[in-house]
This record gives sequence, C-alpha cells and structure tokens, in this order.
Amino acid sequence: MALRMWASSTANALKISSASRTHLSYASSLSRCFSTVLDGLKYATSHEWVKHEGTVATIGISDHAQDHLGEVVFVDLPEPNGQAAKGSSFGAVESVKATSDIYSPISGEIVEVNSKLTETPGLINTSPYEDGWLIKVKPSNPSELDSLLSPKEYTKHCDEEDASH
Repeated sequence: MALRMWASSTANALKISSASRTHLSYASSLSRCFSTVLDGLKYATSHEWVKHEGTVATIGISDHAQDHLGEVVFVDLPEPNGQAAKGSSFGAVESVKATSDIYSPISGEIVEVNSKLTETPGLINTSPYEDGWLIKVKPSNPSELDSLLSPKEYTKHCDEEDASH
C-alpha cells in the first residue's frame, strides 16, 4: 500500500497520467527492475543459471535468488571431480534469512569449484553472474540445456512467482 501511495504521489508530481502509470500498481513489476537477468544464459525454475561455453558449463544462482536470500554468509560446495545430477542438490547457501539447497540444472562431472566463496561468500550477492559463480561442470547430456528457460522465460517465471507471494 505504501508503495502504491508513493508511486501515485510521484506520478502526480511528475504529471504522469493514470493511464500511463497503471503498471505501477503491481509490486512485482517494480521488483523485477532491481534484479538482473542476462542474455546468453539459461535458467532453471529453481533460480540457478548456466553459461555453456565449449565443453564446460558454469553454474551459479541468479540475481533474483540472491536478492531474495539476502546477505550470503556461508556456501557449502562439493569437491571437484564429483558428479552433479540434474535436479539434485549439490550444495547449500546460507544467508542471514535462511539456508537453501542449490540444485544442479544439468548433469555432469564437476571440474571446478569456486574456492573464492569459502572466504568471501558475499560474492554471490555482489557479483552473482561473474565472481559469484558456484561450480563448473562438463555436461554429460548437453541436451538437458534445452529444457532450461531463456532469459525472457525466466523473467516471466520470476514475475509470476513474485505475484503469487
């Protein structure tokens, strides 16, 4: 309600007509403005992203997910040379709000783990798509990437999920 009142008074001050500000009545459309969804990545409905380059896929959690988690204080990741199975947990992220499992969006051999996260777990908050990546996997079934969401589909998924809460 406070957000709607602020939006309405701001729109009035800026002389924006009510027809052009109807989208401001939905808090979820405003919340999407603060999360970044990158082109060139694939997304799981469980909020992990995948960047497939050559024979390796990098996996992390989305900006949307880290925003909902809050400040990340601990990350539990697997050892390299283990296996990741699509839909199975491979680790956990602990934040000031909760601990959440991390699910692998694809299957394959874990070839690298982001060891920086041991000392600096907050990289997931400050750089979820670059420095805050979690693991690198050599996909055993690259066709699993086809079942993941495009950036546009993931944005729609987040909007719908936020609206239902």
